[in-house]
Amino acid sequence: MSVPVVISSAGAELAGDLVVPGDARAIVVFAHGSGSSRHSLRNRAVAELLQDNGFATLLLDLLTEDEDRRTTELRFDIPLLADRVVTAVEQIGDQMVVRGLPIGLFGASTGAAAALIAAARDSSVRAVVTLEHVARLATSWFDEHLIA
Repeated sequence: MSVPVVISSAGAELAGDLVVPGDARAIVVFAHGSGSSRHSLRNRAVAELLQDNGFATLLLDLLTEDEDRRTTELRFDIPLLADRVVTAVEQIGDQMVVRGLPIGLFGASTGAAAALIAAARDSSVRAVVTLEHVARLATSWFDEHLIA
């Protein structure tokens, strides 16, 4: 059963769907790509497969409906998206039903770049899976923050 959740991030209320199977051994937070949402059939299919194998999942919209409608620029604002993934990891980890579970990230497109940056910033993230090769979108952040 999917439970609606709201992640508060810098004044934005981000909608998400949390599913926790009874035998959950970890949680996977999804960071979708530009032009997609938590309703993506592809992400829902991947989430269902993970749930069937003992993983809790959080499908999350990284932009509010208003932000997504108002401008396409935010879809490519990788630092903003990464901030929101970090916030989602922090807040979902505080939920009693998943507290203490290892956290993984699943990213697609711009969400993959955001997931890579979020994992570099948050040591509680244990694994990252990216659907497409988009590491180049995160390069400037890594250059600025990790390379001396």
